[in-house]
Amino acid sequence: MHDASSVVATMIACKAASPVQAVLIVAIFGSLGVLFSGNQVADTVSAIVKISPGIHLIHILIASIFGAVVWNLITWKIGIPSSSTHALIGGLVGAAWIANGPNSILWGVSELFSGNHQLVGIMKVIVSLILSPVLGFVIAFVIQKISALLLRNAKFSINGTINKLQWIVAAALAFSHGSNDSQKITGLISLALISAGIVNSHGVPLFIKLAVGLVMFIGTALGGWKIMKTIGNKIYDLRPIHSLNSMLSSGTSILLATFTGAPVSTTHVVVGGIMGVGSADEYRMVNWKIGKEIVTAWFITMPCSAIAAAIVYFLMNGRIF
Repeated sequence: MHDASSVVATMIACKAASPVQAVLIVAIFGSLGVLFSGNQVADTVSAIVKISPGIHLIHILIASIFGAVVWNLITWKIGIPSSSTHALIGGLVGAAWIANGPNSILWGVSELFSGNHQLVGIMKVIVSLILSPVLGFVIAFVIQKISALLLRNAKFSINGTINKLQWIVAAALAFSHGSNDSQKITGLISLALISAGIVNSHGVPLFIKLAVGLVMFIGTALGGWKIMKTIGNKIYDLRPIHSLNSMLSSGTSILLATFTGAPVSTTHVVVGGIMGVGSADEYRMVNWKIGKEIVTAWFITMPCSAIAAAIVYFLMNGRIF
């Protein structure tokens, strides 16, 4: 419900598709993205918590997911396009910290600055969450400048062709969104299955992918209309070419992140893309105030969901370890 709003907001805003048509497109192709996703992102997320599989880990996973869901519902209700990825990672950190202390979390600081300079754990998440919207902004800016040059003498009727192209690009963006976002959840479910002794490896069983794909389809179909209005109408006055270019940049950025195992926020990348196309055309017309509010929500999401998860864990277990 949360991230689907980001995927379809621009094409609805420029009337390339009706809300129902747009939501159905991303629901179908987002679910397909789940089925054909790999394990790179799932491995990154599941490695954040350094706790052996068992009932103790299951309690941590339950608390972290509850914390993330609580924060997602709050921001969804008031229409703030915050990051579900931030919320989930924050929930993991909060629950693991209160359960086993800060040493139970793979921060990745020493690994990054040691001889091998590996990007793992929380550092990999933070770097990807910071760089992904910047990459989306830059790609969108460049594409918008190039398309403005190529279409400088185009007639207004070309918008019809651009709107049709948006359907294809929206499907690709939804697929990339499904393949990246679903792995964050399937990674945690795999940990839970291993802890319960149901499976013996980190590979994600097909029935889990089918279940996650179905739930993603339902959540996308329900949509988050307040967030759609914020992204589609309050950042920049989008025309068809802006919507097409922002989706192209978003889809490219998310696919690159998925291949490298980086868990990114679709909301982050889409907002970065919209600001990129707006800046390329007329940066003074971009509503930077809304952008600042969204960025503020991004920064408070991880600590808020961490606190919520810590409270849930404390209530479940009745004591702090």
